[in-house]
Amino acid sequence: MIPGNRAPMTQWHLALLGLAVAVAVAVAAPQWAAAQAIPAGYAGSDTCKVCHEDIFNGLAKNPHHRLEMDAKNGWVGRACEACHGPGKAHTEGPAADNIQNPANLTAEAADKICLSCHLNQPTQIGRLESSHAGNQIACTACHKMHESRPLVVRQADATNKLCASCHLNEWAQFQRPFHHKLPEGGMSCVDCHNPHGSIRPPMLQSFAANEPGCFRCHGDKRGPFTFEHAPVRFEGCQACHEPHGSANPRMLTRPAVRFVCLECHANLPNAPVKVAGVAPPAFHNLLLPQFQNCTVCHQKIHGSHVDRNLLK
Repeated sequence: MIPGNRAPMTQWHLALLGLAVAVAVAVAAPQWAAAQAIPAGYAGSDTCKVCHEDIFNGLAKNPHHRLEMDAKNGWVGRACEACHGPGKAHTEGPAADNIQNPANLTAEAADKICLSCHLNQPTQIGRLESSHAGNQIACTACHKMHESRPLVVRQADATNKLCASCHLNEWAQFQRPFHHKLPEGGMSCVDCHNPHGSIRPPMLQSFAANEPGCFRCHGDKRGPFTFEHAPVRFEGCQACHEPHGSANPRMLTRPAVRFVCLECHANLPNAPVKVAGVAPPAFHNLLLPQFQNCTVCHQKIHGSHVDRNLLK
């Protein structure tokens, strides 16, 4: 060894150097191959990053970044253009009219772009049954595609406020004295509703394939019962309960229990519609306090295994 010079490289150093070169080539090769495979008219994600670095970095922490990495989707190296269309003309002369921006498209056109990937997936995303789609509410009204979060819902930590920005009447119902603990942050709108569509009427979540989503929390009210209360089976919980909020402690549709029951169980001679179910016996004098709360006696109001009159 010559004084003042470094020690000559050993076989171990050469092996490390060779390994580093091999790793660098292995990492760069797919990117180079993807760049060579970019079709005509496309610019590639690396070109988009030059001007939109903050958006590109946010997308890297987003589920949509999968397009950049998964070859089976066909968008490796050009994930940005999966939604924004071919961008080569935009790179040569940036202008708003030579690039596609889903946020500025009609709801139908924007949804068509999203559904090119999210159509009829085995998740809650394929939204052909959604009233949001029927009312021309685009995906971009609720979702922010470049958000650097695991989920791409805009204001993911305040989903309730997002829903309330359109559903003002429902939000007002939650301000009643008795309500589900949604304003307090104890639950979310999507705990009961599927915003992308459902087989149930108001886009309600379902439980156990086709039962109301209420049973997910209120499992003790779920049958099957030997003696069923017909409204529970045919109309659901909303026949008697307000789902969002009520003046009644049990969130009933009427202030007092007897008024809910008498909507069906009333022997009115001039009633325009015949009641479903039996009328109360004559000794039920509703002027007396002991008969003004039906559930004092009829305790199994949702269904019973032993008593036809739902007494026990």
